[in-house]
Amino acid sequence: MVRRIPWLRRCGVAVAISIIAAAAAASAASAATSKSPVQWTRSYAVPGTPAKYDKVGVIKIGRKTAKNVLVLEPGTSAGSAYFVPLARWIVSERPGWQVWSVERRENLLEDQSVLNKAKQGKATATQLFDYYLGYLTNPSIKDHFQTIPDSKVGFARQWGLNVAVQDLHTVISAADKLGGKVVLGGHSLGGSVVTAYATWNFDGRPGADQLAGLVYDDGASIATPESAAAARQALQTLASGTPWLAFSDVPAPYLGLFSSVGSLSALIAPNQLSPVNTFAAAPASIKTPIPATNLGVFGYDTDTKTSSLSFASQAHLGQLNTNVSPAGWSRDGAITPIDRYATMLSGAGLMGVDGTEWYFPQRLTDDTAAIDQGNANPAQRVLDVHATLGHHLPKRLRMYAFGAYGGAAITAATIALAKQSRIPMSHLTLVNRHRTYAHNDPAAAYPKNAFFSHPIRFLTTISRTR
Repeated sequence: MVRRIPWLRRCGVAVAISIIAAAAAASAASAATSKSPVQWTRSYAVPGTPAKYDKVGVIKIGRKTAKNVLVLEPGTSAGSAYFVPLARWIVSERPGWQVWSVERRENLLEDQSVLNKAKQGKATATQLFDYYLGYLTNPSIKDHFQTIPDSKVGFARQWGLNVAVQDLHTVISAADKLGGKVVLGGHSLGGSVVTAYATWNFDGRPGADQLAGLVYDDGASIATPESAAAARQALQTLASGTPWLAFSDVPAPYLGLFSSVGSLSALIAPNQLSPVNTFAAAPASIKTPIPATNLGVFGYDTDTKTSSLSFASQAHLGQLNTNVSPAGWSRDGAITPIDRYATMLSGAGLMGVDGTEWYFPQRLTDDTAAIDQGNANPAQRVLDVHATLGHHLPKRLRMYAFGAYGGAAITAATIALAKQSRIPMSHLTLVNRHRTYAHNDPAAAYPKNAFFSHPIRFLTTISRTR
């Protein structure tokens, strides 16, 4: 008898990705290295946090001799592997640059053991799913993932914007020591963190003093700041609740598990029949109209035309191929190759890391509501946010903003930030593709990518400036 999980039934995002994971049951896996590419560095010491978690990680892509560094900050519930395909593409075109993708400290809590085995071909997709998720409805599975009780990680309630910015400071300071130019970019919520860092008050100087440029990938600080009362209420709610964001009402770590397990499973067994229509916990809205392969289900549930998921999960991937049985996936009309997107989410080919965060701090989400283009406000005082130097950015700073799902709001926020410090409009590169690009297309589209072509020129311009 299958035990029904209430939050599985309620949340389309969780169910859809878990369906993808449950659908996979094959053998061959992507080639993987024997060592994790993440380099961990001692970072900001948070009172009450065990020292083993006071670290920040980076995946470094590019030649070690390259002096210029583009640092990329992931968005909500995203990990460093998300940027790896894009990073490899960038350095192939601009060998004078490295790309460093940030792995936040909360990812030290993840158990990547069976994901690693699956990447090496030592665990099947079924074993992968059973270890991380299958045990939830099958009590006969004894060897499985162990969740971390909130009572063991209460210190993570402090892992907000101050911690994220201080950890970024560790990364950027290391990049600065190479002697070249440093550019900071971010996707989605990562764009808000970019603005926070650039305007952060480091002993009277803005973080942007270390930077030559800013890159916004469908994310920026676009909202007016919340009130001090709202900020205090957020802290009170956090104090009596979980440290982790329940994205789309799914408690941690399950959304991250569904994403990493589901995306890797879709790569392992793309052509097998998916059991989506007989999966007991699946709502009707998530099921494909006809039986489909694992890849077909993955595409159907994440493509913009058919997905019932949040915009944050979507890309232009193609369409369900109903001319075969079971239905497969057609890449016709795709901007993003579906296997490339699944690789970004799963970290296929990389040991010990994926493109998702299983534990995303609620405090980090709460704190971004106070950034306000780096202007001091009452909510910042409540939340210990110090993004107050938004009018003091260096006039040499260059900015590139790409609006996809966020559209004109992303480019408008970038213009507003520049105007505050009288940065010349000639230093801004602004692109709005909201009619053709979904939220994940900028980092994932290939081989034609409107987002990619502009930063290549942007980085070239920066490397030539004095």
